[in-house]
Formats: sequence, structure tokens, C-alpha cells
Amino acid sequence: MTHLAPDEPRAHRQEPSGAGPVTTERVAGLVLAAGAGRRYGGPKALVRLDGRLLVERAVQVARAGGCGPVVAVLGAAAPTVRSRAELGDAVPVENPEWATGMGSSLRAGLAALRDSGAVAVVVLLVDMPGITAEAVSRLVEIAEPDALGMAGYGARRGHPVLLGRAHWPGVAELAVGDVGARRYLRRHEARLSVVPCDDVADDADLDVPPATVP
Repeated sequence: MTHLAPDEPRAHRQEPSGAGPVTTERVAGLVLAAGAGRRYGGPKALVRLDGRLLVERAVQVARAGGCGPVVAVLGAAAPTVRSRAELGDAVPVENPEWATGMGSSLRAGLAALRDSGAVAVVVLLVDMPGITAEAVSRLVEIAEPDALGMAGYGARRGHPVLLGRAHWPGVAELAVGDVGARRYLRRHEARLSVVPCDDVADDADLDVPPATVP
């Protein structure tokens, strides 16, 4: 398993206007991109949209939203993703158990971040290209070791999700099969902060390819 060691803290780092928040504590980004995309016809990490692979887009959004370090969990076609995707300084982590469901990828990502020094992590799914850096930034702003957060879309809660470090062991314990953090968040709903993002993002997922026009 890959582990990330702490690097220089980002305290007092100056950001150009509009480039994301200035943070004094590290908030990691975790992109879950391991699925086979069977209904889509192939791994969604390798789907190209507007000239970029979805995994590239998600990594860039996490970075632009103020996350660092960023981990991308790969699984299906991992060697191909590694060779084709421009991930910058994001760390690819391969999940050998990816076929068991999203839960194993979330556990792999949290394990890789264990030694990173991050106080929290923002989790993004690779197949939600409507998630924006602004939405990630809003979750980053509430990051604390004991924080739990979800993006709000009107009355509905969705992605991205923020998990404070204190919750990682509990999240990993309940992340089984195709369930990520959902069970844990439901059990701790009273501590959950919902951050409105419907004005800046859309968490609709790419479930199947668009219909071909004859």
C-alpha cells in the first residue's frame, strides 16, 4: 500500500485571486476512479469529455479547490489509466480489490493518506464532471479533524463529501461492498454539515453513454 508522507505545510501560502482558498491546514483530495464502468462500456476514468479524461478533470478540480495532497484510486485498467492520464502531482494508488465495490477504494485511499498529515479529506467520484473547484473549496472551508460535510443541492445531499481525520477509522470500518461513507454519515447525521453547492455545481453522474444520434 502506498502511503503519503507529510510535505511542507501550506500555512500562509498566497493564492492568486480566484485560484482557491488560502488554508493554514492541509486538506487532502481523494478521487475514486477504480470502477469498470460496465454500464458505460468501460472504465469512466478513461472517458474523454471536452478534451480531458474524467480522472484528469477530477484531480484538477480537487487541486483547484484547495486540496493537497491528492490521491487517485485506480482499479480497472489501472496500467492504461496510468499511461494515458496526466495526473500531475497526484498520487495514483492501485486498489487490487476494486471489483468488490467502491468501499474498498475508499478504504485504500484513506489508508494511503494515513501519514499525510491532512486534517481532513474531500472525496470526489470520477464520474461526476459537474463538480467544480468552487464546490470543493466550500467543503475545504469547514475542514477540521472532527468535521463531516456534504454538498447540498436544495433538499438533497450529495458530493463532494468531507471527512475529518477523526472519522477515517469509522468510515473505513463501514465502507463495505459498493457503499462508501454513506452508512457512517447516516449514523452521525447530527454532526453532519450540509454546504449549499447547487449554485456552483451539479453532482449528476455519467451512468451510461449519451444516446447516439442517427
